[in-house]
Amino acid sequence: MAIKNVKAPLTPAVLHILLALSTGQRHGYGIMKQVKFDSQGKVKMGPGTLYGSLGRMLEAGLICESDKKIDPDLDDERRVYYRITKLGQKALAAELERYRDVVAVATNNELLPVTYAYGA
Repeated sequence: MAIKNVKAPLTPAVLHILLALSTGQRHGYGIMKQVKFDSQGKVKMGPGTLYGSLGRMLEAGLICESDKKIDPDLDDERRVYYRITKLGQKALAAELERYRDVVAVATNNELLPVTYAYGA
């Protein structure tokens, strides 16, 4: 499913940012921490990648700046929070469906590694 203004497939950075924002709004550092947590440390996103991607995602309408703060008393007022938009949710769903299709082909072709409950 093609989505207006959104190139498919999504870049890994955009995919990880959308996943991080799918569970709630976050500021930049919070997004970086969530991406690292979600990927079990396999993906570490630096500020250049993060903020470059956020800028493009804002332009494409995948995310928007939130005017709401999580806890204004505990937060730095300079922090910008981002949230996923309806378009971002649709793009994420389409990308995840594309991944499901790829995994289905790999499974059907017996290309996935064999795993055992008790090791090799």
